Amino acid sequence: MTTTKDEDPVVFYAPIPTNPDNSNQNYVVLPLYPHSHLRRRHNHHHHHRYPSLSRCVGVAAAFLLLSTAAFLLYPSDPHLSLVRIHLNHIQILTSPQLSLDLSLSLTLRVLNRDFFSLDYSSVHVTIGYRGRELGFVTSNGGHVKARGSSYVNATLVLDGFEVIHDVVYLIADLARGTIPFDTDSEVNGTVEIFFIDVPIKATISCEVFVNTNNQTVIRQNCLPQGLIKRNGLKRQRMLGLRHYMSGKGKERKGKEREVAK
Repeated sequence: MTTTKDEDPVVFYAPIPTNPDNSNQNYVVLPLYPHSHLRRRHNHHHHHRYPSLSRCVGVAAAFLLLSTAAFLLYPSDPHLSLVRIHLNHIQILTSPQLSLDLSLSLTLRVLNRDFFSLDYSSVHVTIGYRGRELGFVTSNGGHVKARGSSYVNATLVLDGFEVIHDVVYLIADLARGTIPFDTDSEVNGTVEIFFIDVPIKATISCEVFVNTNNQTVIRQNCLPQGLIKRNGLKRQRMLGLRHYMSGKGKERKGKEREVAK
């Protein structure tokens, strides 16, 4: 730039080219963003990148919560167990007919595993011999609080019960001094959940071995109802097969003797 005394300053500059050389441009001009704005854009980017992660976690947590609530609140059948059994009296009468006198006392425990109270209407106990029912007794109902238990007493009495079936087995057991009996116990009741009565049921089957000499209970085996009966039926079939085979053997020996003669 040059100046003179009486003249204005003159500025020399190069004109803007009409076709600039793009190959020499090696820089990019970016606008200036504040730091907070960059952070908001970064968070917004990640939010759109993983939109379903938070939803999946929420659904899984809700499902787990509902499953736990259903497991805790859904009513289950009470647990029934035989805590005590006592033989009061047993006697086998052979005259005028083969009959049985028996008195048996039982104590059952009803355990309520739910978070609601339980009302049971009755406790039904039956006694049998080799799969055949001999008698039964029914006790009154009661109330069991939530997560609590109750004890029920029952006494089975047979007075002069005539044994018509399985006479051979009874005589054989009497000769050995041990008689096996079957007891089936059942509890029926309801559980009230939000003003709705839900029916429940509990059963237990026990095999009781009684010593006729010293009037005591030798041992007892308790299982869920149905297993004792199936085992007893299987034992009866095995005994029947054994008697059948022994009868066939005697018949075969008799034929061999006749042929020998």
